[in-house]
Amino acid sequence: MTDAPQTATGETLTVETVLAITDPGEVDRDKHGIIDRLVINVGNVVAWAFPLLMVAIVAQVFLRGNGHNQAWLDDAQWWIYGVAMLTAFGYAITTSSHVRVDILHEHYSPEKKARIEVFAIGWLLMPFIGIMTDVLFHYAYTSVIAGEGSDSPNGLHRLYLLKASLPILFLLAGLASYATLMRNLKQYSPARLHHVIVAMLPMAVFLAWRLVVYILYWVIYLTNSDIMARRILREPIFEYALLMAIALVAVLFVIGYLRNRASAKG
Repeated sequence: MTDAPQTATGETLTVETVLAITDPGEVDRDKHGIIDRLVINVGNVVAWAFPLLMVAIVAQVFLRGNGHNQAWLDDAQWWIYGVAMLTAFGYAITTSSHVRVDILHEHYSPEKKARIEVFAIGWLLMPFIGIMTDVLFHYAYTSVIAGEGSDSPNGLHRLYLLKASLPILFLLAGLASYATLMRNLKQYSPARLHHVIVAMLPMAVFLAWRLVVYILYWVIYLTNSDIMARRILREPIFEYALLMAIALVAVLFVIGYLRNRASAKG
């Protein structure tokens, strides 16, 4: 029997180690769900944008050096880079291929690692993604309405297409975060509704708050033809939107908890 290959530091190379280097999307594939595979497949397709980006950069350098600057190539580089990097954001979350300082983390038990991942994703990462998705939705909407184009006469003139992709790609990262959260949560706890709410409590409150705000906005907009749209959010009822959201999350938590107790007794 031959010895397993080793690295220069003496570490034994396993199949998981090789896959993590060559294709992170194949690591723990048997644990992946539909969302995980969706994010990985989208990432694998968009990864081909990086060779295209290199071609665009080299071409622009060559053309500029010969006195033929192409503004649309400069724009194309930012378009390609922006879409590719935001897609890579969600891909890295799903495959855990992002840079991490794991001097302590690597020595923890699988359960402790899972608990840390759940807290980091559910309480720190997902609220950021939720806020960015909501903000970028309005940012993209105004760009589409205005038909925003390039600052350069010879640039790419449908800049609104790029900006419209931003909330979509952050939504993809949000799906990746949720799927990764669930995979880690299941390592130490049943993924019941009340457990999931606790695992992602800040995000749950944020989603409920935005849902309440949007519902109130459209109810007022559709039932009061005299009010201006930009003044709707100044209505007194919106001062209680956050409290309504917290109450909604609390109700869902209680429902999940009671359903869990009922199923356990049954």
